[in-house]
Amino acid sequence: MKMFRVILPLGLLVILFGLGLWLGFGARRWAGGGGPAAYNTATVLRQVQTLSQLVTVKYVMEKVVVMEDVKWFGESRVLLVANGVVKAGVDFSRLKPDDVRVTEKKVALRLPAAQVTDAYLDDRQTRVVERTTGLLRTFDKDLEQTARQLAVDDIRRGARTAGILKDADERARAQVQNLFEQMGLTVEFVGK
Repeated sequence: MKMFRVILPLGLLVILFGLGLWLGFGARRWAGGGGPAAYNTATVLRQVQTLSQLVTVKYVMEKVVVMEDVKWFGESRVLLVANGVVKAGVDFSRLKPDDVRVTEKKVALRLPAAQVTDAYLDDRQTRVVERTTGLLRTFDKDLEQTARQLAVDDIRRGARTAGILKDADERARAQVQNLFEQMGLTVEFVGK
């Protein structure tokens, strides 16, 4: 009888605790506040631009990114193997009239400096290798997005260090020279 008096309140306490956990995790699901909502809206054309860029080189690079968020109550971690693409070339819209001089069969041309035109991750090749969420932590969806953005920035920086702008400039000069030679003109590149 004495044992029954101790076990009954303890059992009720365990049942109430379990019920509270079940209701706490299930209430969000029942209330419909679980995930992001998607709405079907019309696609609107905002602007049409003429592209005057000559993309002359594309680097494909790989980067491993580890993002950690450590708190006293647990750790969240993402290990991402990012496969990125960086493109560079010359923007001909930056040419000014005094950058081009034509005399008989000769063209003197000052090309604009090469620049990175695009940098992005190839989602088919990029993968999350490890995702860890601590016992008392909720899943942090922003951690992976932060890792992806850091990867794009690092890949862009790595392409610059590897000489993408120099390669883009050399290839743009070769392409422009080839074009003018096909028209029977010789090209002289002046300045930078």
